[in-house]
Amino acid sequence: MKNTRAKKKPVSAEAIARMADRGKDVSRFFGNSGDMRKPIQRVNVDFTPSMLEELERVARDLNISRQAVIKTLIRRGLDQSHRARASRTRAKRS
Repeated sequence: MKNTRAKKKPVSAEAIARMADRGKDVSRFFGNSGDMRKPIQRVNVDFTPSMLEELERVARDLNISRQAVIKTLIRRGLDQSHRARASRTRAKRS
């Protein structure tokens, strides 16, 4: 009969958190393969009723949430702004 090692069950996040709270070294559970994400900060934005209807329509057409539409449009606008700024900076150097 072969002597095989039993596979270990994965440790839950709660168990890792308890170990860290007790001051145990939990570094073995992390391989630095993921991205660190900054905490989310919530903001309030006011929209006119017509703008809200338009956002709802786009969200429905794309089958995504209204929040996803807003985030996507803001990301596009910021990217466009960055490209325009970089273009102006290159033009000044020439």
